[in-house]
This record gives sequence, structure tokens and C-alpha cells, in this order.
Amino acid sequence: MLKKNEKGFTLIELVIVIVVLGILAAFAVSRYTNMAQSARIAAVNGLAGGLRGAVAVVQGQYLITGNIGATGTPVTMLDGTTVAVSIGAAGGIPTGAAAGIGAAIRDYSGFTPTWGAPTLFWPTNGGSATCQASYAPATGIVTVTTTGC
Repeated sequence: MLKKNEKGFTLIELVIVIVVLGILAAFAVSRYTNMAQSARIAAVNGLAGGLRGAVAVVQGQYLITGNIGATGTPVTMLDGTTVAVSIGAAGGIPTGAAAGIGAAIRDYSGFTPTWGAPTLFWPTNGGSATCQASYAPATGIVTVTTTGC
């Protein structure tokens, strides 16, 4: 039995505090995993926006320079970067190669590309094959899949 001048916590009070801290920690862990998934989704969407912008800028430069009909002529951007593009009146769309869309976007760090038709970019820090931005070099359309992020 405690004397009136002794101070401290009872065992029940300490157990309740530990249980409450355990519950709070469980919620924090689940929120952290959701934040990692949200970060991957945001990164893929951000890269997709960059790809769309790069296609528009390269196609605009293609039309301005008047390369329509020139076979195999890459587009030279204002900074001197050359970008391999499709040709013809509906051309100017970067190819699916590193010299095409890879040169157009220039910085895709944090993503692993697979060049081709379609060209795929997926995050290097996690996710699965269904967490990606896909670039179709025939049309210049960029699609995003985030089900596996």
C-alpha cells in the first residue's frame, strides 16, 4: 500500500499507456505504406505529363522547321539536342527509342525504360509491371497504369 507521500504510476496506468501507443503505431505504419504507394502513383503521373509535354514540343519544332517529308531527319531542338521523329504530314512524333522520346524528355531518372513500341517507363523504387507510363510512338499518346503501384 502506498503511503500518502509516495508518488508514482500504478501498473494499470502504465499498461494502458503502452496499449494506446501500440494502437497509434499500428495506424502510423498503415499510413506510411499508403504514402509510398501514393508517391509512386504521383511519380508515374508526373513522368506521363513530362512525356506529353515533350511530344508536343518536339512536334511543334518539327512543324516550325519544315522537315515535313524529309526522310529520317531528326528534329534539332533549341538547346542542340536531336530527337529522332516519325516523318510525313502527321509526323514529328518522337520514336520509341532512346534517340527519340528518350532524347526528348532527357531526364527520366527514377524510372527504368524499355524502348520499343510501346516504350514503357516504370519506377525503379518499387511497384510492379502494372505501375508504369506507356508511350505509343505511332501516335504520341501516353497512358498511365497505376494498379500495381
